[in-house]
Amino acid sequence: MILLLFIITFFYVVFILILSYGFNRIPSFKISDDTQKTGFSIVIPFRNEAQNLPALLNSIQALSYPTNQFEILFVNDASSDDSMTIIERSMKAFQFDYQILNAKRNTNSPKKDAILTAIEIAKYKWILTTDADCLLPKNWLFTFSDFIQQNDCKMVIGPVNYQTKSSFLHHFQMLDFMSLQASTIGGFGIKKPFLCNGANLAYRKDVFKEVNGFEGNTQMASGDDIFLLEKIYMAYPNSVYFLKSKSAIVCTSPVNSWSGLIHQRMRWAAKSSQYQLMIGKIIGSIVFLMNLSFLIALFSMIWSEQYSFFYLLLIVIKICVDFSLLEKASIFYNGYKKMKDYELSSLLYPFFSTYVVLKSLLGKYEWKEREFRK
Repeated sequence: MILLLFIITFFYVVFILILSYGFNRIPSFKISDDTQKTGFSIVIPFRNEAQNLPALLNSIQALSYPTNQFEILFVNDASSDDSMTIIERSMKAFQFDYQILNAKRNTNSPKKDAILTAIEIAKYKWILTTDADCLLPKNWLFTFSDFIQQNDCKMVIGPVNYQTKSSFLHHFQMLDFMSLQASTIGGFGIKKPFLCNGANLAYRKDVFKEVNGFEGNTQMASGDDIFLLEKIYMAYPNSVYFLKSKSAIVCTSPVNSWSGLIHQRMRWAAKSSQYQLMIGKIIGSIVFLMNLSFLIALFSMIWSEQYSFFYLLLIVIKICVDFSLLEKASIFYNGYKKMKDYELSSLLYPFFSTYVVLKSLLGKYEWKEREFRK
């Protein structure tokens, strides 16, 4: 048993070190003085986001970019609150080209349907998606535009961060999310991308249509980001980039309950079985086995004094190697090295992650007041 656990640990450590190497290989990007501007159709699906929309709309108003070079397409997914009214009232005071659309439902995926509704009428070559609970940085569009002008891009993945409060639940989510962001950047650094986030995602409209958009993945409620990444990467492996720039970081909000967090992570985990790129499945399996090994080692250390040192060593190895990768992401996204509640979160996370994976096998979760099955 101990030998098997250490074999799993060995592969996990190698995987983390490779991602750390990849993270360092992606250079930070800074805005240049390029005068040529890219046109963007910004797509924002929303459903019952009245609480979050005012902050998003304020960040839209603060965007520093020529207003004749972008449009905003809000897509209503059957909201029953005041979301529509809030957008209409706020946008009338802005000098932006915008539309409020009603999503055309054709599949089992409301968000994909909303994005498709917008793409059908988008007038610019580049689609840029975000979520209604996000905050956009002032130079968001400038940064994407300069990066696109300097690279042969078909798709650009942007960084996403959490705006957290001083609760353990929020700190726990921040660390979990930083691990995903670090893995995202690391994957791009080794030229094996396997993760992205639709809260900050840009792609060419003609390429979206060329790869048939979301076709083949509409049975899954989520996956408007990763499945599309896989399609475009397989078609253009040298034209998919990660934009590692602080001025492009979009901030989103963590959930405010453990049950909400579990359902969110179940939704993310449910789509993993449909990944086309083998790298995503391999890494997901290694991470799951490592978390399971952590739990086995933790309980074995308590029950078996004979090999307690070896079990403790395995636990320490995982905590230390995780820290080495998370620290890189924390410095880039948050500007500081200290990671609050890291020790406690490290002990809790294997329980949480294993539970989410096993529960997701049931294929049933809630999202936006709706119930979905895998």
